[in-house]
Amino acid sequence: MGKLTTYLSFVRFSHSVFALPFALTGALLAWRDHPFSWSQVAWIIVCMVSARSAAMGFNRLADVDHDALNPRTKMRELPRGVMSRAEAIVFVLASSIVFIYGAYRLNPICLMLSPVALAIVFWYSLAKRYTAYTQLFLGLAMAVAPVGGWIAAGGRGGADPWLLGLAIGLWVGGFDILYACQDLDFDRGYGLLSIPTRFGVTRSIQLSRLMHVAAVIAMAALWRVAHLPALYLVGVGIVAVLLTYEQSLVSDDDLSQVKKAFDLNGYVGIVYFVATALSLYLR
Repeated sequence: MGKLTTYLSFVRFSHSVFALPFALTGALLAWRDHPFSWSQVAWIIVCMVSARSAAMGFNRLADVDHDALNPRTKMRELPRGVMSRAEAIVFVLASSIVFIYGAYRLNPICLMLSPVALAIVFWYSLAKRYTAYTQLFLGLAMAVAPVGGWIAAGGRGGADPWLLGLAIGLWVGGFDILYACQDLDFDRGYGLLSIPTRFGVTRSIQLSRLMHVAAVIAMAALWRVAHLPALYLVGVGIVAVLLTYEQSLVSDDDLSQVKKAFDLNGYVGIVYFVATALSLYLR
């Protein structure tokens, strides 16, 4: 049980709630026009959890040397020595294999695109060494979730998954900018790149807020594109309130509440998924 707890902590398993609801939302939109099955739901969940676990494990491996030097991250599992690099490598490989097998069980298109999806989610962990726009690549990695859910559920055309992916990418990129502000001095000291290191905290927070406004606009636009009932807009309104509160917790002279702001994002996905599911059911 102790080793299982270590693995779950290693990949922050509870944070799966960030992406999973949006993958299922993408699937829900596709199921309006395609047959629904519980096996699809199960394999979508398997794919989402395994892909995210592989990506997080790869991130921890890529950053282990820097994590050991950063006071904020030095207590993570690899720097602390409670997990070896060999264990982490095996974990990443096993998670990747599970993801590819899950994609195979869904449909041939998912299987064909599975290596592309892994490449996108792995790239984020390396991006900080090459570009200041690292947080946008995390947004891209998360935007894959609703598009993947759509394809897994049989969706083949339409703007719905792309608009939803845009909304998710803007939302995730926006909150990751806030999170990266915590490491501004460390990143600059060790030559790591991010939006805060390029633009500073004040302008980065402003960009984060603009991205969250744009995310809400994209969610609202989906209401028209997907012809959803008005109840859907209630969910979007709640998301807007949560993001406004999240932004209110952070300012350029006070980053002490970034962790609390980050944790609020778990509710965003749940609220949005429930509102969309109820809207589709009532429709």
